[in-house]
Amino acid sequence: MELQKPIFMYEEESQADKLARKSKETPIFPIAITALTAAVGFGVYKFNKRGKMSPSVFLMQLRVGAQGIAVGALTLGLLYTMINEHILKKKH
Repeated sequence: MELQKPIFMYEEESQADKLARKSKETPIFPIAITALTAAVGFGVYKFNKRGKMSPSVFLMQLRVGAQGIAVGALTLGLLYTMINEHILKKKH
């Protein structure tokens, strides 16, 4: 007999319920959201103090940094999943 995951009606979920569900399913999710918020806040703060650098160059560098954070978060999430499923043999 195979265990079935509960079926959620996603249309009826509030944003807070959806965030709580995603946080339980994927623990790296809140860390990624926090990193994204920090990168955006840092970019807004540094935009006014960029000196003689043109806005397009600054935004291009900020975009590359944000992409690096996204790739890092995806890599950490993948490592977490692989460790749980293959090394620790946890089943979801």
